[in-house]
Amino acid sequence: MKNQPDYQAMLNVAIEEARQGLAEGGIPIGAALFDENGNLLGRGHNRRIQEDDPSIHGETDAFRKAGRQRSYRKTILATTLAPCWYCSGLVRQFKIGTVVVGESANFSGGSDWLRENGVQVIEMNSGECIKMLGDYIAAHPEVWNEDIGED
Repeated sequence: MKNQPDYQAMLNVAIEEARQGLAEGGIPIGAALFDENGNLLGRGHNRRIQEDDPSIHGETDAFRKAGRQRSYRKTILATTLAPCWYCSGLVRQFKIGTVVVGESANFSGGSDWLRENGVQVIEMNSGECIKMLGDYIAAHPEVWNEDIGED
């Protein structure tokens, strides 16, 4: 019988990335991509502010740093926040099989859509993730609204 991946350990890597992004003055969202055995392929964080690039979300940063993979079907994407529509599209385009979500209280993103399309979404309901992003949103609502495409 195959062992279940350690989703909390995977989320912890994403949380480290979110903390790094916050320390750099950016939005605290981190992500990491793992193979089916839990081996780290790539990790990253939201760097929209730091690099003045609206396309560098945590998930896209981790995905890019993972490099090319023959297939993504058995990969696991851990992210501190439910993926936005942009990042949910990435998950669907490359058929990432599992998404571990740190929290969806501050933003629910495309989690339901991913589930409806066969992606296993594991909600961790991390108090740390909820607080870290919630505090950031309260302090920087205009930056957060820009990040999610709201006026």
